[in-house]
Amino acid sequence: IMLVGLHGCGKTTTAAKLARYFQERKRRPYLVPADVYRPAAIDQLQKLGEELRVDFYRPEASQTPLEICLKGKEAALKGGYDLMLIDTAGRLHIDEALMLELREIKNHLKPKEVLLVADAMTGQDAINIAKNFNERLGVDGVILTKMDGDARGGAALSIKAVTQRPIKFIGVGEKLDALEAFYPDRMASRILGMGDVLTLIEKAEVAFDAQQAKALERKIRKDSFTLEDFRDQIQQVRKMGSLESILGMIPGFSKMAKASGGFDFDGKELVKVEAIINSMTPKERANTAIINGSRRLRIAKGSGTTVQEVNHLLKQYAQARKMMKRFAQMGEKGFRRGGMPFFS
Repeated sequence: IMLVGLHGCGKTTTAAKLARYFQERKRRPYLVPADVYRPAAIDQLQKLGEELRVDFYRPEASQTPLEICLKGKEAALKGGYDLMLIDTAGRLHIDEALMLELREIKNHLKPKEVLLVADAMTGQDAINIAKNFNERLGVDGVILTKMDGDARGGAALSIKAVTQRPIKFIGVGEKLDALEAFYPDRMASRILGMGDVLTLIEKAEVAFDAQQAKALERKIRKDSFTLEDFRDQIQQVRKMGSLESILGMIPGFSKMAKASGGFDFDGKELVKVEAIINSMTPKERANTAIINGSRRLRIAKGSGTTVQEVNHLLKQYAQARKMMKRFAQMGEKGFRRGGMPFFS
């Protein structure tokens, strides 16, 4: 896959996001940096690759972009990788030098897909850029970045109409997991405030481990669900993306948020909860009844929080235990509806 686009559209980060996306789907991606003009572009991609544990081709200083791509392809084939992601150079504006370089790489490598990365926030400019790249280079699809807001769905519709090329993915945040396959009907549902249940299900299937879910079910049935189990659940939820984006996929949530003046879902709250649980001893996580006043003060100091916040978490946990007891008593039909045991 060859990624093209202008400076500042998010190509390098998108290359890493794609690597993570395909890695989760049992592919073996290989990153190749062909941007020799932007300072630190190669180092940036290498750092992102190391963070994901995705292998990376390190070019020599004297190599041209085409040589980097050809050598990168050799290394990818030799290493048995099944997907090569090429991060090409951008420009501040479309010029013939850029197009000549990209056409040369495309003609020699013959990539299965050339994907244009465009910034949805630029509005009409994104549409003009897509039209230009498609006419002068030929692209197979588009990835729209900075699509966090529903109101930007119009850019996707316009680009599709102008280029007659599909929108393949959308970037919905800065984190490396903030990339989604694009579905027009789902985008329409989000714009209309109807949520996006299918994407939510797909994210859950990737984030949640089936064996862990079964082990959790057994613990709930035996009334042995601990704060350590809860911490593991938080970590899995965080893999799905920001809490706000997850809740935004629930039908009716967007309208409810607007009607109430908006909800503030700070991902730092989940980090804070994890910190509180991590500041407890294994015995305290297994049996919260032993957490007295002095222990609560120690936990608050250790986690950088307040005693009130520790008390709030313990209260939520106690309420959740009661709720899970009721689930267990309902039997198979009641329990197997799935979902998080507690978030309020």
